[in-house]
Amino acid sequence: MEFIRGIDMIKEDFELPEGLVTAIFNTFFTRSAHRWYIKLRHPHGHQSWTWWKAKIINKWANYAWRLFEYSKFNDAKGKDLPWFCQQKDRLTVLYPDMSEFMIHRKIIRQCGGELEHAFKGRTTEQSSAKDISNILEEVTTRTRIGSSMVNLKKRSIHLGKILWTKIPMKILIMLTEISLHLTDKQKSELSALLYDHKEDFASDKEPLGENVGHEADITLNIERLYPPLLRRPAYPASPKSREALEIHIEDLLDLQLIRKVGHNEEVERTKPVIVAWHNGKSRMAGDFRALKTYTFPDRYPIPKIQIALTQISQSVYISTMDSLKGFHQNVVTPRARK
Repeated sequence: MEFIRGIDMIKEDFELPEGLVTAIFNTFFTRSAHRWYIKLRHPHGHQSWTWWKAKIINKWANYAWRLFEYSKFNDAKGKDLPWFCQQKDRLTVLYPDMSEFMIHRKIIRQCGGELEHAFKGRTTEQSSAKDISNILEEVTTRTRIGSSMVNLKKRSIHLGKILWTKIPMKILIMLTEISLHLTDKQKSELSALLYDHKEDFASDKEPLGENVGHEADITLNIERLYPPLLRRPAYPASPKSREALEIHIEDLLDLQLIRKVGHNEEVERTKPVIVAWHNGKSRMAGDFRALKTYTFPDRYPIPKIQIALTQISQSVYISTMDSLKGFHQNVVTPRARK
């Protein structure tokens, strides 16, 4: 197939006529392929490249290969993930020694056009089959690329079967709790708004989310070597607090909010503190008071209450939202993380 695709590209790029293509493509044949060409050329005489292409496919392509080649993404008709898995199974049979990355590349080429470009821009050599399927779902549901296109801003949305297949499950749960006082139009506008901003909500892959676009840059007003105030050991803790501290640290490691630091890394540190609640639970906090002493403070104007009231005077609804772990969802720059 790579051979046929290469000849087609040469024909298209150089705008070659069929006769000239037929005259040059046979020069790429060697050994048994060349003998096959001579044997077929003698009785049939001069033929077009289209005719020869069909003969090559019929001779050298087996049934699994033809199924893979003729199965295009646009023919999936909404069954994007089954199409991807089926194509991968076919290639695995055809090329058992091919790497997973090359298999994914061949499948992506079957998409063609803007969809192929969108895939290549989102995948790497380390992308797994699960990553590819997630990217496939993201591209086909959040953009107008591919066959499964959706544009919630320009379509009437009803709480029916169409909505259940296009909106993420977390948003569906939220939609079931919408006030009954809203009209159908208001419900449609709300569902479209939630869908447009679905990345801002927690998911199984991103259980917390982050405040993207507002990275904080922390700058100290001193240079190394830092004073002993920033190098104090951790506070003594009871066995119960130490056990709770280990649990919180493991949770933060699983959420990829913290990482283990090597012995040779020069990073600033803070002292963790366990804050116990009356219900038997606890939370971990960091004592940043010493670090704050040597940090350039940020200057923000104090908002005026009257301006805020004026801005919301024309609002019909006011929403209130809270972060699950607000402190950990604030992003700092890579330099400030040290």
